[in-house]
Amino acid sequence: MQTTEVGGGQDAEAHVLAELVGGTQLITLNRPERLNAWNAPMRARLVALLLQANADPAIGAVVLTGAGDRAFCGGQDLNEGRTFDGARAEAWIEEWRRLYGTIRRFEKPLVVALNGLAAGSAFQAALLCDVRVGHAGSRMGQPEINSGMVSATGFWILREMLGLARATEMALTGRMASAEEAHRLGLMHHLVPAAEVRAKALEIAAELAAKPPLAFRLTKRRICAATQAAFDETIEAARLLHREAFDSGEPQRVMERFLARQKQ
Repeated sequence: MQTTEVGGGQDAEAHVLAELVGGTQLITLNRPERLNAWNAPMRARLVALLLQANADPAIGAVVLTGAGDRAFCGGQDLNEGRTFDGARAEAWIEEWRRLYGTIRRFEKPLVVALNGLAAGSAFQAALLCDVRVGHAGSRMGQPEINSGMVSATGFWILREMLGLARATEMALTGRMASAEEAHRLGLMHHLVPAAEVRAKALEIAAELAAKPPLAFRLTKRRICAATQAAFDETIEAARLLHREAFDSGEPQRVMERFLARQKQ
């Protein structure tokens, strides 16, 4: 295994780890004490790692996972989000445009090893990847509404995956789906014992990396292009909706209450 150094700041390098396992880049979100929740430096480093992996001929695939046994990623770090105003919320959506766009344009295999919870933006990022592997404790969902946040990008991704009826129900309730439900609905492709999640993801990544590379790359390019107009419209809508929401102060108040309850 070989550790990879990519910019993003010292904290980001500690919170997003990268190592080469055979020909696969294993990227690990590493804030287990915060359920691997991500902030701006972590997102920037993940983008940089994916861009590097896409350009490096020595890397055939990427597996994305989280540290610990509780969560792949809890989504947005609310300690960051509670400080936003409307203008920062717009810039925040541009950060998601860059991360989600980088995932969508990644032309090599991108597999997610769901070692636990995948919530909110982490759920969305996982759904944008090619294949998802999880275990019985790998709950998935879109709980933004419970934190006072608009479900804009999440609703669109869910609608693409599940259709309007299920996307509406999940976005408005903010509930978390069990691993069994996620697997039944096709949100999770492989359900294996917890101890086998990472190995299975690496196995699938290697299998996909062995496909004819041009055909694989061009197929992924077509998948991205087929949904690009809707993605662009969704990001623009999200920018305006989150600006209105954060200008009202409601998301910040709800996040503050949530964080206060956690400290009790």
